[in-house]
Amino acid sequence: MRIGVNALYLIPGAVGGTETYLRALLNALAEIDAANHYLVFTNRETGAGLVPRQANFQHVPQAVHAVFRPARILWEQAVLPLAAARTHVEVMLNPGFTAPLLCGCPQVTVFHDLQHKRHPEYFRWFDLPVWNFFLYWSAHLSRLVLADSEATAADLRHWYRLPDARLRVVPLGVAADFFDIAQRRNPEPFLLAVSTLHPHKNLDGLLRAFAGFREEHPGFRLIVCGIHGFFTSELLALRENLGLNDSVEFPGWIPNKDLHHLYARACAFVYPSRFEGFGLPVLEAMAAGVPTACSSIEPLSGIAADAALQFDPDDPGAIAAAMERLVSDAGLRTRLANAGPRRASQFTWRATAERTLQALIQAKD
Repeated sequence: MRIGVNALYLIPGAVGGTETYLRALLNALAEIDAANHYLVFTNRETGAGLVPRQANFQHVPQAVHAVFRPARILWEQAVLPLAAARTHVEVMLNPGFTAPLLCGCPQVTVFHDLQHKRHPEYFRWFDLPVWNFFLYWSAHLSRLVLADSEATAADLRHWYRLPDARLRVVPLGVAADFFDIAQRRNPEPFLLAVSTLHPHKNLDGLLRAFAGFREEHPGFRLIVCGIHGFFTSELLALRENLGLNDSVEFPGWIPNKDLHHLYARACAFVYPSRFEGFGLPVLEAMAAGVPTACSSIEPLSGIAADAALQFDPDDPGAIAAAMERLVSDAGLRTRLANAGPRRASQFTWRATAERTLQALIQAKD
């Protein structure tokens, strides 16, 4: 079978968890599948390093800059189907929400969340109509739709009326090197969060909670790693207003090696998001053996189970209380550090790849 992979959406270092997802998925597919041929269609920003080196993986670069979204969308709709036909693609995998609406082969499209439906207030007015149009038709024209979590699958049933027969829940995984971090941890007095700086991530609530927490723990810092998104200026202003300029850092997106180093040194990990399609940073923190606290929302609650503290994300006092417990309760820290890797080990990229491949085979048939 000749499988196309529509990677036109990927802008290295600029799309957050969906980049982690695609890179890990392709590598896992390369490990489990030597029979099918994969053609990975990339933009000008994405080099050949995305594509596994196995003989059954082929890089098919496209002459479009994804940073200019209108051009990328136009190319995806008009040129990609022609490129797929020329290369005899038999089924197309769209791992980033959108699909060519006119394509000569069956398609499988991945939805990581339906934030544009659940929280349209977080989208710019000129972006929202594009999201509404292309995601709706991508879902309805794809033979199968993959959701990262049951929470996202429920949203697809509710907003798009997709029948269960066309839905598959395919959870994400965690890379093996995160488990290695647990063996070399040397905690320092700082709390870590890994998150794009977008409004729904509730990082303003995290800063307010940290301001209260720091009154009792003045030696602690907070480091929030992630792409500087739509809420960056507001967070920088809030940091200054709360007098936290010297204790809160926003280093932006950082390479995996540096991120792993932070996981190894962090005293604890806090994830206060109000909305998630999956919540990969929580899984990675638990795998690394970092005592973790997260919002008591789905799918975070189901992923973490009893391996992380959970709190009401709308209550800064509850977030601050979770921070206090994470740094002061030695018994709790030990329990979470041991429970985290055990729980995270139930989520593997190999399983993600196996379920994705099964969906592609089913869509082709």
